[in-house]
Amino acid sequence: MAEPPAPETDPSGGFVRVRGARVHNLRDVDVDVPRDALVAFTGVSGSGKSSLAFGTVFAEAQRRYLEVLAPHARRLITQVAAPDVDDVGGLPPAVALRQQRGGGVTDRSTVGSLSALSNTLRLLFSRAGTAAQGAPPLDSEAFSPNTHAGACPACSGLGRTYRTTEETLVPDPSLSVRQKAIAAWPGAWHGKNLRDILGALGHDVDRPWRELPQEERDWILFTDEQPVVTVTPVRDATTVQGPYEGTYTSARRYVLHTIATTKSQALRRRALQFVETADCPACAGRRLRQEALAVTVGGHAIDEVTALPLDELAALLTGADLASPVGKGLVEDLVERIGTLTGLGLGHLTMARPVPTLSAGELQRLRLAATVRAGLFGVVYVFDEPSAGLHPADTAAVVEVLRRLRTAGNSVFVVEHDMAVVRQAEWLVDVGPGAGVAGGRVLHSGPVAELAGVAASVTRRYLFGGAPVAPRPARAPDEHITLRGLSRHNLRGIDVDLPRRVLTVVTGVSGSGKSSLLDEAAAALEGGGWRVVRLDQTPIGRTPRSNLATYTGLFDAVRALFAATAEARRRGYDAGRFSFNRPAGRCPDCEGEGWVSVELLFLPSLYARCATCDGARYNPQTLEVTYRGATIAEVLDLTVEEAAGFFIAVPAVGGPLTALRDVGLHYLRLGQPATELSGGEAQRLKTATELARPRRGGGPETVYLLDEPTTGLHPADVEMLVTHLHRLVDRGATVVAASHDLVVIGAADHVVELGPGAGPRGGTVVVTGPPGALAAHPDSVTGRYLG
Repeated sequence: MAEPPAPETDPSGGFVRVRGARVHNLRDVDVDVPRDALVAFTGVSGSGKSSLAFGTVFAEAQRRYLEVLAPHARRLITQVAAPDVDDVGGLPPAVALRQQRGGGVTDRSTVGSLSALSNTLRLLFSRAGTAAQGAPPLDSEAFSPNTHAGACPACSGLGRTYRTTEETLVPDPSLSVRQKAIAAWPGAWHGKNLRDILGALGHDVDRPWRELPQEERDWILFTDEQPVVTVTPVRDATTVQGPYEGTYTSARRYVLHTIATTKSQALRRRALQFVETADCPACAGRRLRQEALAVTVGGHAIDEVTALPLDELAALLTGADLASPVGKGLVEDLVERIGTLTGLGLGHLTMARPVPTLSAGELQRLRLAATVRAGLFGVVYVFDEPSAGLHPADTAAVVEVLRRLRTAGNSVFVVEHDMAVVRQAEWLVDVGPGAGVAGGRVLHSGPVAELAGVAASVTRRYLFGGAPVAPRPARAPDEHITLRGLSRHNLRGIDVDLPRRVLTVVTGVSGSGKSSLLDEAAAALEGGGWRVVRLDQTPIGRTPRSNLATYTGLFDAVRALFAATAEARRRGYDAGRFSFNRPAGRCPDCEGEGWVSVELLFLPSLYARCATCDGARYNPQTLEVTYRGATIAEVLDLTVEEAAGFFIAVPAVGGPLTALRDVGLHYLRLGQPATELSGGEAQRLKTATELARPRRGGGPETVYLLDEPTTGLHPADVEMLVTHLHRLVDRGATVVAASHDLVVIGAADHVVELGPGAGPRGGTVVVTGPPGALAAHPDSVTGRYLG
């Protein structure tokens, strides 16, 4: 028998070898990263670590894997752009887990649907549930409120009914229709269109609403008729628009249709203002048809089961008396899946909990659990700050999951700022030394301990011994904002006194109720006439047209400067001419994007620099106007640091630029699209925008509510953030931040710790007072980690 061929030697030597990486700010980076290891990527925010881990390693792994798929299959997968890199060797397939709330999550997404527990539970009720004698067997879809087979027909599976009244639709009857008496109708052109149609139908749109006959008012608000009429709109003298055929829609029909169909959260929230909400009388808010609610497992209907905390659900299923072998097998699978979640500290969640109400830490661990359950082997997992949103007490469970993935034969790459997680890594890649153009170099790639000898590394100061914020005298508050009976999710009607004009940190283990407290506080404060500013991790822009200059408002001042030049005045150009969103000034081919989409049939679209304007966004005539020798496109290409010098004599521009520099965003370009910013950069941009606002006089001070403000921030950036939160307080503001970060907690004037546990075991105030009070309190979980 012939001898089997000898195995080929791995040419990569067990490493992922990156050569010539130039993604974003990376400077022709060469680096070797071991496979089958837990590897941490560190560096200050904006240093280029995500560009290396995600933009290079993961992007190239995905590109190569997708090349072997059929072209039509590739069209169904969201692909990242091919990285700018010479070569990546020794690269297995890769899986990425990013910090984001997208990915198919909707208002109807629940813990059960995201974890795939719901599918198995519905199958259990279908195959092994106890039903009344003679009842027909039900398919698993009959136990889902999101399907036609299962949804209560009276409320379409929502569990709620919406009722409109004349009072909800017309809050001020002294107004006429033309004066927008029907507040429930949409704004802008759509609302004017409906008012024009109503006038064309012969109704008096200038008579006060209360003076119209009741029969006429009822038809206007509640009719299901949709008559079509010819409308001759009344416009100003400069607008030319001929008659058109308009279709009437009553206020009730518009509101209910919006609630049922819109994908816009803003439109949905607005529409809900004009209805009265109640539990559906047919299903009593249970969302399902009666025949499905009659089936039980362990003596409980499926809606009762999904309302149980996961650890209680596991106990119920384990004790259920199921004669069917299929039922027993399904229970074993469910209990095993739940065990993965409870092992990550998520036993307090219920399957019915809506995903949008989860904290960042809960959502992160829920996705981690799904990753573990996949059971893949031989892949590279690339995680984006897996400790984000986690209390120090919860971090150990996440580290254990990462180790399990590595032990199972995978490579685990984590972009991480939590030094407790970094210390557990087997290999460290530190990128820097600074951010933007000051970063993009690999300072160290090797064992964690060897970073101590890298003088250029900012990370080493925090990894070995820490670098605490310099102590400052704590403020002694003399006034408080009194909040009483706060109840949301697991908050149990708690009373909280928030000191005014100090920095307060709300802390506690993940799921203890911190985000719920901020939500309740915001509602109470806004209802009491306070000025409330929410700063959270939501994106600041969803298109490349939103950028640093437009978000901060400084672009308005810049465009005004260009419009005031002699050349612009001679040509008759106003400030609008210098907006890349206006047809007059922008490049006609790319419509101000700077890039054009190239359709490739069965492949994803590619984006190429516009050949007409070479990425400048503007047409040649607009670019002939200069300010101090620079075109508007060249100004947008300046970094914040460069622009600060360029506009040194212009206060309207200099103020926002100074605030951006103060929060460490000096390296970003003015025209840098918001879609390219990391979560940490977006958070600091919001803070800088608030810092640059002029002081508001009169009335109560502004209350800033920040939810996990350190997400995506290196410890050095956290120190900078703390400095500027105190600056907001020094200006007379009240700042309340929900945070697990020990540096932020230690720098607070006042701390409110919720707990003592998560979910139903949390939601109460454990201790309040200065940071030192936590360390001295026996029931404080956070106090154990404060030095």
